[in-house]
Amino acid sequence: MTEPKADLHRYLQEARDVLLWKLEGLSEYDLRRPLTPTGTNLLGLIKHVSSVELGYFGSSFGRPPEEPMPWLAEDAPLNADMWATAEESREDLVALYRRAAAHSDATIESLDLDSPGRVPWWHEGKADVTLHHILVHVIAETHRHAGHADVVRELIDGQVGLRRDNDNMAPGDAAWWRDHRAEIERAARDAAGRS
Repeated sequence: MTEPKADLHRYLQEARDVLLWKLEGLSEYDLRRPLTPTGTNLLGLIKHVSSVELGYFGSSFGRPPEEPMPWLAEDAPLNADMWATAEESREDLVALYRRAAAHSDATIESLDLDSPGRVPWWHEGKADVTLHHILVHVIAETHRHAGHADVVRELIDGQVGLRRDNDNMAPGDAAWWRDHRAEIERAARDAAGRS
């Protein structure tokens, strides 16, 4: 028999582990460089999900974090939580994420799934939540960002995968993947030519 809260907590932890795994073995530049037109980068994702966890599992349940987060201040630049400044080290941001996770874990462990909370930055009518609601929300957001991290990491050095112990990819070598990509490109061009 499964325990719903433990199941949800496990899915959250798996997403956290993936995000941290995507940082392994990369240079400072590769961790920080923007690889999409909107600036998505690996270390910025870590900074962002730290803020997400501290807000949703902290402030929303009367457990405000002690962590200073100047990137969320009213006078902070837009999207300041989505990238790391030169002064913010990998070690500091990873440590922040681990502290945010520990803070979240304490909230999750101490409350029941139906425990009420309030998300002050959500619109009236939606701001009253339960721990269950927030667990599902943060799991979805963290896995979404883990997907971003997977794509960004592939753009950096070609490494992909669902988890360290299971990449969940077709068992092809470099030549197979090159041919596979070419086949997809041909299909896209053929489809575009028909429209």
